[in-house]
Amino acid sequence: MQPKKRILVAPLNRGLGHATRCIPIIEALENHGFEPIIASDGVALALLKKEFPLLMALELPPCHLTYTGNGTFFKLKTFFRAPKMFSAIHHEGKIVEELVKQHNIDGIISDNRPGAYSRRVASVVITHELNSASENGSQLPAQIHRLFLKRYRECWIPDVKSSPNLSGKLGHSEESTLNLKYIGPISRLHKKITDKKYDLMVLLSGPEPQRTLLQEKLIKELKNYTGTVIFIKGIVEGVETATQKDNITFYNFMTTDNLELALNESETILCRPGYSNIMDLAKMGKKAFFIPTPGQEEQEYLAKKLKKSGVAPYATQAKFKLADLQKTEMYKGLKEINGAAKWKDLFSLFEGK
Repeated sequence: MQPKKRILVAPLNRGLGHATRCIPIIEALENHGFEPIIASDGVALALLKKEFPLLMALELPPCHLTYTGNGTFFKLKTFFRAPKMFSAIHHEGKIVEELVKQHNIDGIISDNRPGAYSRRVASVVITHELNSASENGSQLPAQIHRLFLKRYRECWIPDVKSSPNLSGKLGHSEESTLNLKYIGPISRLHKKITDKKYDLMVLLSGPEPQRTLLQEKLIKELKNYTGTVIFIKGIVEGVETATQKDNITFYNFMTTDNLELALNESETILCRPGYSNIMDLAKMGKKAFFIPTPGQEEQEYLAKKLKKSGVAPYATQAKFKLADLQKTEMYKGLKEINGAAKWKDLFSLFEGK
C-alpha cells in the first residue's frame, strides 16, 4: 500500500479564527486519503490539538502580532514592513523547510501564515485579505502582503467570487499575478433543528488584552439582562469547564461538537466580526450583534459592511450598551451563501495533477 501523502496545515495564531476554519480542511484531507500534520503556536495550536488528538502537531515560533491595551493596532509601522516581522517570517520559513525534509511532507496549506511556505513542495495559502480595509490609510501593507501571496502555487479565498459575498473588497482583487481560487465560505459547523435554550450567546475570541477587556465589559452589562445566556470566554485550557451564575452559563471554551449544539440552541449571537465568525454564523443562519476589536480595521470594515446591507448591527467596544441588543430585531441576520469547496479538485494540486 502506498503511504498517504502528508500535508502540513499551518494557521496563523491570531485568536481562534484561523485555526477553526482549518478544521473542515483537515477533516477533508483525511476524508480524501491524505495525512494532515498540524503546525502553529499558542491557542491556535492548543485548539487544533484538542480537535485532532491523534494527528502529529508541530510547534512553530510565535508571530508576535499584538494589540495595545487602548485598542490601537500595533503594526510596527505596517504588518509586513517591520524588520522584526520580516525576520520572523524568514526564520519560520527555514524551520518549515527543515520540517518538510524531516517529516517527508508533500504539501503545505498556510492559513495567512507567510512563513509556512516551501519551494520543495506544492504550497497554497488561504486568505480573505487581498486588499486593505482602511478607507483613508496606506495600501502599502496590502501590497506587501500580496508579494508574499505570489510565492504560493495557489491562493484560496474562502468566499464566492460573485455578489452577494461575505468578504467584500477584502477578498476580491483584480491582481492578475495571483492564482486565485474562490473556494466558497468554509465552516466547521452545521445547522440543525433544535429547541431554543439560550436567548443570547456571547462568543469571545481574539488577542489579549482586548478579549479580557470585552469580557469584563459584557459581564457588567449583562447583569441586568433577563434572558438566558451562554457565555463562552474563548480561553483554551486543558479541560472544558462550565459554571453557572444567575441566568448566565459560563464556559472557558467549547469543542466543535458542543459549540455547534449551543449555537443551534441560541437565538442571538454577540461576538467579534472576525471573518471566521461571519462564515460560521452565515452557515448557521443566525442573527448577530458585532463588537469589532478596537483598532482592527478588517473587523471594523466587515461590521460596517454587514450593517449597511441590513444583515447585522454593531457597536464599538467603548460605546456598547445592553439596550443595543434590541437592534438585532430590525436586521435580517446572516444567511448561507452557496459555493461549497470542491476538495477533490483543490487537493489534486498535491497529487501532481
